[in-house]
Amino acid sequence: MISFIIPAHNEQSMIGQTIRALHAAGSAAHEPYEIIVVDDASTDATTTVATHCGAQVFSVQHQQIAATRNAGAAHAQGDLLVFVDADTAVPSNIGSAAMQAVRSGAVGGGAKARFDGSVPIYGHVLAWLWQCLQRFEHLASGCFFFCTRDAFEAAGKFDETLYAAEDVVLSRRLGHLGRFVILREVVVTSGRSLRSHSAFEVLPLVAGFLVRGPKFFTTRHGLWYGRRRDDSDSRA
Repeated sequence: MISFIIPAHNEQSMIGQTIRALHAAGSAAHEPYEIIVVDDASTDATTTVATHCGAQVFSVQHQQIAATRNAGAAHAQGDLLVFVDADTAVPSNIGSAAMQAVRSGAVGGGAKARFDGSVPIYGHVLAWLWQCLQRFEHLASGCFFFCTRDAFEAAGKFDETLYAAEDVVLSRRLGHLGRFVILREVVVTSGRSLRSHSAFEVLPLVAGFLVRGPKFFTTRHGLWYGRRRDDSDSRA
């Protein structure tokens, strides 16, 4: 079984499209599948929308992405765990592509991603740098991340001491266990953080990560855990 796991916090405007895309991907894979939404302290209609769209929903109060992802994995029944951000739309063939990868011996992997709508110039630069790093270091971003349950457990799950970059750390751990792949398929994820924050706000976080690595994110940093700003270009 494929378990699609969506961590969500105040995602009522975007999670419906994400779930519908996952239903299409699950059906196209011709495998049993489930869609699990882990609602983390939402104050909007996220749970109502997710339930209406046919997802299993349960709530936590972690307010931390790694712990929320791990809670979803603990609840899941599948042998293949696929983590998808609530603001990410996947192509219909990506479930079968991930399944084929693990059947051919991969322990896990990710996918290429592009932003929806328009993003500022610095966003394009960051996306290009990430794609280069992803290609050479075999890293998956949290917007689409998959692995077998056995590998997930063996790698120690997502690191709950981190408030970001937990996907980078788990990618590396899984890579030490076996083959970690980046699929050719492309997912579309929201560029709202880039549209609603300036380069002067984002680049210090990038610089901190480059200097200190994932350890830079052992405390909360505002862009991920602060009050979300409006984004007029977000998908409806």
